[in-house]
Amino acid sequence: MSQAEIVEALIDFIGRPGADEAEFEAMALRLFAHQYAHNAPYRRFAQARGRTPLSLRRWRDIPAVPIKAFKDLTLSCCPPDDAARVFMTSGTTGSGRGRSYHPTLAVYDRSMLKGFAARVMRGRDTIRMGLLFPDEAALPNSSLAHYLALAKAHFGTPDSAVFIGPGGLDLDGLVAALERAEASGEPYALLGATYAFVPVLDALAERGRRIALPPGSVLFDTGGFKGQSREIEPDAFYDALSRTFGVPREACLNMYGMTELSTQFYDDGNAVCPPVKSGPHWIRSRVVDPLTGRDLPEGETGVLVHHDLAHFNSVSAILTEDAGVIVPGGFRLLGRVEGSASRGCSVAVAEFLTAAQG
Repeated sequence: MSQAEIVEALIDFIGRPGADEAEFEAMALRLFAHQYAHNAPYRRFAQARGRTPLSLRRWRDIPAVPIKAFKDLTLSCCPPDDAARVFMTSGTTGSGRGRSYHPTLAVYDRSMLKGFAARVMRGRDTIRMGLLFPDEAALPNSSLAHYLALAKAHFGTPDSAVFIGPGGLDLDGLVAALERAEASGEPYALLGATYAFVPVLDALAERGRRIALPPGSVLFDTGGFKGQSREIEPDAFYDALSRTFGVPREACLNMYGMTELSTQFYDDGNAVCPPVKSGPHWIRSRVVDPLTGRDLPEGETGVLVHHDLAHFNSVSAILTEDAGVIVPGGFRLLGRVEGSASRGCSVAVAEFLTAAQG
């Protein structure tokens, strides 16, 4: 299939109300054949594993690329110079920045908008938004900046605003917006990087100020702390959000996404931590032993692997470094891998690089 045919097929697939296992499998195998044909490092890796489009029959057998490999190799079906946008990881680990190349953002945008409408908007057309993350002009290579720009443009009211700019956090502007929402009685959505909420919580605590956002308001965080603020344990963090903004923990949503994917996972609030996260019908997740790649049974802790059809230009199967457990309705995210699982991920990276570099 040509790139244009892949894009058209994925936009149609994402637009469906759902997909069963057989439909997902058929699309995943078509996409693997496309990536095998056009992504040379991935093809060499798949060949080393004995996985080819002719030999595979199940989406679960599509070889997953360790997430760290994006920092060492160019994984793209299109020539990198032809990409309409390149999203880059934050580089907070000090080992370079991973890159995801997008020849078009049509599939990414379709994936984001449909997922956000279903899991965050939940039947609402628009809501006034405040964003705690720089805009795309400041961070053109940030997938989160683009994600939040889409949210604001498609679902935010005209008076929605960004409160982090070149000068840092506009706390006075944010507090004024929150007070207007409090007085108006209209629901408000405050969205941003997890770490960006910490200085807001601290500043409001120093002022002795709490906000009572109207019923229907939403707090939305993503990405963790990344060394940008002090770490707060999940229960303490969501308690603080609920107490400071007057929003129940059920309305404190966390989005789990990454630069190396084009689809996001959501929970239904953080009344209990860790909550169950799930994605739409064009992404599937497994929990594996990182050394063997073997699927682990439901309820057993391992390393998360995601198969994201929307990430069509690179590789759709990603071996993360996130510990998780499959449960009814999705998975629970348990943090970064440690111990033997971490060593297993390191071995998987070494094996991938050896095979992919030939």
